[in-house]
Amino acid sequence: MSAIRNMCGVALALAVGGCAQPLVMSDIELTWANAVVVLPALSADDVLVSTMNSPAMTDRVALLAEGEALPVALYMHGCTGIGGLDFLRKLADEGFAVVAPNSFARSYRPLQCDPETQSGGYNLFVYDFRLAEISFALEKLWFAEWADWNRMVLAGASEGAVAVALYRGDEFNGRVIAQWTCNGAPVVAGIDAPMDEPIFAVVGADDPWYANLAEGEEREDCSKFFDGRPGSRSEIVFKPEAHDVFENAAMVETMVYFLTAAVGR
Repeated sequence: MSAIRNMCGVALALAVGGCAQPLVMSDIELTWANAVVVLPALSADDVLVSTMNSPAMTDRVALLAEGEALPVALYMHGCTGIGGLDFLRKLADEGFAVVAPNSFARSYRPLQCDPETQSGGYNLFVYDFRLAEISFALEKLWFAEWADWNRMVLAGASEGAVAVALYRGDEFNGRVIAQWTCNGAPVVAGIDAPMDEPIFAVVGADDPWYANLAEGEEREDCSKFFDGRPGSRSEIVFKPEAHDVFENAAMVETMVYFLTAAVGR
């Protein structure tokens, strides 16, 4: 027992700085610390594209009136990173504080997909990473005075959309599942969101990342999982857009409108 007490004493001393060591962020903390943040203009000239806890971000949220908080759009990027920011900027134009955790800030983060062959399904444990990133972001947002916990939405593309579909929590007012069919292996198929949460899903009709279609065959989409989900809808985008539905300006406007309506703006 005395040996255990001695070990506990050493642990306590380390915890309070008895043997000072530089603090090292965990992998999950890195995804938040390196998140891309897009904030509305407020009284400035334009939306702000920045990083979490940057001086520019601090200055922008300081423009909020006392007690004012912003609706939040949490965005989960695809299997190769955040990519274009047009969708995020348009959400910020509508008043959202957009937070995109950076999954590739982790010290260990293998690719789940192969961009050259346009195929995925490798390293399926990465989906556990992505779900943990959502949960950790929510934990941090709970303590962010600029975040309105009662007006939050969740959106994701491709790999990130799988995490959006599978996240079980009830914190969000609505979700967008982009570039994903909701079909596939049991570990990724389906939608686990609460049944009363509205969902908008969109995938390209000729998306090369998913199974080739025979002549006359229709693209699988998320619609078969929408029974009993009021206010939800699924769209299939036709050419010229293949995988990146965010290249379709009209579809981007539709997704932004859906999320704006979900928070009652």
